[in-house]
Parts: sequence; C-alpha cells; structure tokens
Amino acid sequence: MQNQSEPVNGARILNVLVALSGGVDSSVAAALLQGAGHRVSGLHFILPSPEDVTRQRISRARAVADHLKIPLEILDLSDIFERELIAPFVEAYMNGLTPNPCVHCNPTIKFEQIYRHLVRHQFQFMATGHYVRVKRPGKNNPMSLWRGKDPQKDQSYFLHRLEQRQLSKTIFPLGHMTKAQTRSRARELNIPSHDESESQEICFIPGMDYRHFIESRKKNAASRKGPIINLKGDTVGEHDGIHRYTIGQRHGLGIASPRPYYVKALEPKGNRVIVGRREDLFSGDVCATDFHWISPFEPDGHNTISAQVRYRHKPAPGRLKTLAPGRVRFIFDQPQSAITPGQALVLYEGDRVLGGGWIVQDI
Repeated sequence: MQNQSEPVNGARILNVLVALSGGVDSSVAAALLQGAGHRVSGLHFILPSPEDVTRQRISRARAVADHLKIPLEILDLSDIFERELIAPFVEAYMNGLTPNPCVHCNPTIKFEQIYRHLVRHQFQFMATGHYVRVKRPGKNNPMSLWRGKDPQKDQSYFLHRLEQRQLSKTIFPLGHMTKAQTRSRARELNIPSHDESESQEICFIPGMDYRHFIESRKKNAASRKGPIINLKGDTVGEHDGIHRYTIGQRHGLGIASPRPYYVKALEPKGNRVIVGRREDLFSGDVCATDFHWISPFEPDGHNTISAQVRYRHKPAPGRLKTLAPGRVRFIFDQPQSAITPGQALVLYEGDRVLGGGWIVQDI
C-alpha cells in the first residue's frame, strides 16, 4: 500500500496545484513537491477579513511563490464564504450551538474550490499543508484518511468530511512530518515565512473575539438577556445572550456560589442557560447526525473504535450504534465531559479516520 506523503505514482513528474496561504506549512508543502521534481503552481484564497489583513496574506503568498519561482493565482472566495460559512456560523451561535467552521469549510469550500480549479485547468493533483495522511489501496478501492504523525498537529478531525473524489486527488506532503521538522525544513530552504508565529485564529475573525463578531452582525444579539437556571429549576443569574456561552464554560457566569457552576445546556427556545456542577457535565453517550463515512462502513469489521467530540479532546473508546442512515449513537466506555452540540463527532480505528457527524442533543 502506497502512502501519499511519499512520491506519488513513482518517479513520474506531476502537475500539482498547491493551496498556498503564505504560512510555513503550505510553503514547505509546495517546496517539498517542487524538490521532488514535480511542476508546482500556487492557488491563494482571498477570505473575508479587514483590508490590511487581506493585503498582508496576499503579500506573504506572493513572497513564497517568488521565492520558489512558481506561478500563483489568486481566487476571491469572499462571497461564497459569507454565504455558505459565515452566515450559518452566526445563526448556529444564535440557536445555542457551538459550530466548528473549519470542519464545515474544508470539504464544501476550500477543498471543493481547489478541486474545481484542478479540473478546470487540468492539474493532476492538488496539495495542502495539512498534517494528515492518506493511503491509496489500489485501483478502484476507496481512499483512507489517517492521522498525521505529529499528535500535536494532527488535523484529521477537520478533514473527516472530505469526499473520495477530493481525497483521491490530494497530496499531503507534511503527513509524516512533525511541526518542528517542517520549521527546520523551512529554515533550510530559506522560505520567507519560516520564522512566523503560528496563528490559532478563525481565519475570518482576527483576534478570535467571536462574541463581538456575532454582535456586529446581529444588532439585537447583545440585548437578548435571559435567565440562568440550575438543575433544580432555580434562577441563579442572568445571561447576556446565549451566543456568549458554550457547554462547559465556567468563567463569566456572574453567579455567587461556594462551588463553581458550569454551563450544561443552552435552550434557545426559552432563551435560557442551564448550569450545573462539574460532575453534571459528564455524559455516557453522544448522538450525531448527517454522518459522513470516509469509505463504506462495515460495523462487524471494526473491533476497537474511539471517538473525538472536539479537536483537542483525547480519543475515548466505546461502541457504535447505527440508528439510521446518517444517524449514530456512540456509547463511551467511560463518561466524557462537556459534549457540545454543533461540534463534530469523529470516529477512529487506531489512527484511521472512519468518519464523522454533527453532535446533537438528541436524535
């Protein structure tokens, strides 16, 4: 079985389209492919952001492209981002969910736009700087998606909804590398972005102040105050709008109590925030809908399955129950804390990604 972080199709020279943000990861991915002898072109996306941020991002991408002496095309995705990602993101928070925009974005916008560009301009493969691996089991067999080698940088959680047609055309040159190795290679290659700090921001929310971002788009959001209720039904405080809270949150509740309260649930219909003690946050199972399998799923062929309920969650073992097509329940061996509707439930067998769906309160 050939691993895609190794040279693709033997020594054959390929035309590869690289999603080039200008950051160190995508830059090294492009450099590695070029160093392997492939013909590399860059594609940079303009995303909704302040003008100075957009100019800075374009400048970084052009500096890398000039350094590598590769062509660079710039594609403005602002409209589709606004329509298909940002508007649903805001509405999700207003409806008591905690969305993960990167999980939404990758299959439906970024990878889809790269794929369309690849088809339109007849590239053979596309590539990104994500820390994941794919395996090609041979002709007419489905692709499989695997965790990246670096456990601190593994990004398979964000890519679990990619389709076979996208995976079959994608190269992940950094899948077998650690972040430290990537930075080392960037310094060796004198890539302009080698010493830049890593951004943890949502790309369309500089500064990560999502509350202010939502309130700038929903002018009445800040006035939607309501009660904070404990599990006995007592009112113990007042909230400033359910979009400002998420499951497991402790700080910012403004409740005087000898033991801290945590957000346990959000009820948009009643405009209520439900709180409990830390031990009340644990759940023995989780439901997910709109489930996407990387390849056809055979329940009897998987002995040990683990689940992640958010990106930084430690995978937890358990058993899977399929409720209906696209609907599952996962029962944990040990209860897990702060399972949050709107986040993704992603299932693994060891390092292999099986698939994932959207966490809901009930199905």
